[in-house]
Amino acid sequence: MSAAKTPVFITGGTGYIGKRLIKILLGEGLGVTALVREQSVNKLPTGSIPVVANPFDAASFADLIPPNSIFIHLLGVSHPGPKKKSLFHSVDLASLKASIAAAKQAEVKHFVYISVAQYPTKIMGDYQEVRRQGEEAILASGIPSTFIRPWYVVGPGHYWPLLFNPIFKLLELIPSTSVQAKSLALVSLKQILLTFKSLVLNPPQAPNTVVEIADIKKIRSFQL
Repeated sequence: MSAAKTPVFITGGTGYIGKRLIKILLGEGLGVTALVREQSVNKLPTGSIPVVANPFDAASFADLIPPNSIFIHLLGVSHPGPKKKSLFHSVDLASLKASIAAAKQAEVKHFVYISVAQYPTKIMGDYQEVRRQGEEAILASGIPSTFIRPWYVVGPGHYWPLLFNPIFKLLELIPSTSVQAKSLALVSLKQILLTFKSLVLNPPQAPNTVVEIADIKKIRSFQL
């Protein structure tokens, strides 16, 4: 089976990134199956195949993952912030562990996980730690994987950080702050979507790959 025809299974398909990504993948002629709650089926893009199941129970959807598929895990707490530490564990990490178990049982071809930049911060340290634990759990499973590590994704409804972009650019030029500024730089929604699209159409040959902000920012244009 060619990479272009590899089926895709996705969690978080009704979310900010997920619903846009599904439309793009469908436009490429790929079959997309999405794990979804019953009350959210109508939020999925037309053309995708819904799987109504419990995202915290691998047994409820493992048998419904298409053979030899690429598994994309996007499910997580929306608008993560310092006050959501418990939810990062009960939602983000718990759902990921269920997805790993289901993906391993289904013998998926590749597991793609949207993580977060790992440059140490105080305000989002709990979120970064949970995502780090998520990466470790995937690696321990032995499933070929790719981790995408943005910091903040700028797009519709999320443009306010652009106000600080000139400051970020200045900090990148100052030796004492350059590494931190580049490690926590903004990326666009278009860049993230194209990154996912590229990974699906051309999966990495290495068993485990990390896509950092610098890699994401190399993607400069993309027609949605």
